[in-house]
Amino acid sequence: MPERGEVWQVDFGTVAKVRPALVISVPYADADRALIGVIPHTTSTRGSQFEVVVGAGFLGEGAFLAQGIQAFPPKYFMRRLGVLTPAQLQSVEDALLRWLGVTKPKEQSS
Repeated sequence: MPERGEVWQVDFGTVAKVRPALVISVPYADADRALIGVIPHTTSTRGSQFEVVVGAGFLGEGAFLAQGIQAFPPKYFMRRLGVLTPAQLQSVEDALLRWLGVTKPKEQSS
């Protein structure tokens, strides 16, 4: 089962084809719909603030596109490519939150 922070080859359908995608959602429970949230990796970059370039040996050139978030059932996950570091995952999460307009609370200094 794909886990948060992993990058998988995902079948996005006939138009978008098979491409790498970052698992961004938490695992679903029995009462939940069997869907896994992903952010696709694209090679068609535009320099957008919502594109996150991640240096990983298992990824080619391109960026994760926070604006492209989607959910798929497990059957569309073809194979695991690798795992992002916590810092890399955080940078994609930050772009997603920025796109959604969600601000993180500021940490209080002691």
